Amino acid sequence: MMQLYRNYEKKAKKYMSKYPQYNAIVHALGGIGIGFLLAYPLAGSHPVRWGLAFLGLSILGHLWAIKK
Repeated sequence: MMQLYRNYEKKAKKYMSKYPQYNAIVHALGGIGIGFLLAYPLAGSHPVRWGLAFLGLSILGHLWAIKK
């Protein structure tokens, strides 16, 4: 199990180091998602939806990097 994780980690690091703009966007989306969840009064009527949507996009971005 740990070997599988290490392989995924190496793939993601290799892809994200090759494309720093992609890395920045993926991590910014994650930060925005966490920000919505922490500062929920500022997000309007559906902060959890917005927070989870941004976190989901961030996770999908990481999975895309592993796939490549």
